[in-house]
Amino acid sequence: MSRTDTVREAPGGYAATAAAEGPPPGSGPRHALRPYALLWRREMIRLKHNPVRLAMGLVTPLLFLVVLGTGLDAASGNLGKAQLNDYRAFLFPGVLVMSVQAPAIAVGISLVWDRRLGVLRQMLVAPFPRSSIVLGLALGGATTGALYGLLVLSVGGIADIRYTPALLLVLLEILLVSLLFTSLGLLAAVTIRQVDTFQVVVNLSLMPLMFFSGAMFPPNGLPGWLAIVVKLNPLTYGVDAVRRTLPGPDVLSSEQTRLLIGDWHPPVVAEAGLLVAIVALALGVATYRFSRTT
Repeated sequence: MSRTDTVREAPGGYAATAAAEGPPPGSGPRHALRPYALLWRREMIRLKHNPVRLAMGLVTPLLFLVVLGTGLDAASGNLGKAQLNDYRAFLFPGVLVMSVQAPAIAVGISLVWDRRLGVLRQMLVAPFPRSSIVLGLALGGATTGALYGLLVLSVGGIADIRYTPALLLVLLEILLVSLLFTSLGLLAAVTIRQVDTFQVVVNLSLMPLMFFSGAMFPPNGLPGWLAIVVKLNPLTYGVDAVRRTLPGPDVLSSEQTRLLIGDWHPPVVAEAGLLVAIVALALGVATYRFSRTT
């Protein structure tokens, strides 16, 4: 009897045996979520073992809040009717957003370095879909940024921010803004392969995003070209949503400081929805480009 005949005579063969044993180990939902958890944990370990990075990431936001905010607040008596009653409180939402941008973008920088050092090649041969790598990195970067935002929120009393349960909603908005920065950083990282080029592009992009977001000045009553740029900037809607949600002085929700498009004040839900759509688009494109990486 030949080997072929023996295989044919085996009742049910391998298929029957596999069916009896059930699905192979490691194929359930827990296995599918494993790459997300591993990459998220990797970012948390990086943060834990680099406390200097955490401290230095808070220096610039606090300088803006304490020095710039206090200085302009003291000089506001000379600004006439257009003055903001409390510029420090007005500046605080922008400081919050500023605090999350650097740690979120750092995920994109780490991906570029992983490609250069060969770590990315090891990720690519892992038995997981490549989309899970992008999404895991995005969640890790967004969580890191939100932790920075939480630290800035803890000193909100400097700007007369009230510590109420509404700050939990603000923290969710900060997490969404952090995810926006992370998604854009990852999109740039899968497109740009050179570390130096990536850092130049990021540095040239972050500052205009912040200055044209209404974080430093009210978004209304601007010259025509500036008003168009501010309203086309997606970060404008994140800053406005955070400003209107923060519990604090009236300057945070006054008609002078709320974003106005024509005669319409976009609700916070619509602004958050716009950010979610941009995040989904950026992650979708980044995942597509990453899946073609060799």
